[in-house]
Amino acid sequence: MRSIAFLMCCLSLAIAHPALAEDDDDDAAPPAGLLAGPNKSDLPEVILSVGEPLGGPWALKSGHYYEVKITADGSGEIGLSGADFFRAIWVDEVVIKGLEIRPMGLHSIEFDRAGTMEIGFVAVKPGRYSLAIPGSTGAEQRLEITID
Repeated sequence: MRSIAFLMCCLSLAIAHPALAEDDDDDAAPPAGLLAGPNKSDLPEVILSVGEPLGGPWALKSGHYYEVKITADGSGEIGLSGADFFRAIWVDEVVIKGLEIRPMGLHSIEFDRAGTMEIGFVAVKPGRYSLAIPGSTGAEQRLEITID
């Protein structure tokens, strides 16, 4: 008798909640919130090359999702540091050759040879920040960033 009552209870839940009875992702709703199309922007690609300018400046909006490709041309071992900037954003993912990394945070990035990475992030803390090539002093070796 208990098994029949249990079966009837499960059946009534499946009828009342079709999502429990059938897992069909074909009709899934499009992404909402931070990942929605209107809230997502691509930033200009940053090219890392010895002696070349980084580009910029960037004007970002707090709460907005951004993706940026960073490419090193292989002209030397080169990186970007910007601990203050990386603390002012929430890093969603870093993608390198199709491998997705979901870090708790970043301090800097470095390329030992030519390659590309893509970083997806949400701008969080308003302020003025920069990304710079470590050890460089030139203004063009710095990417100025403002988060409003």
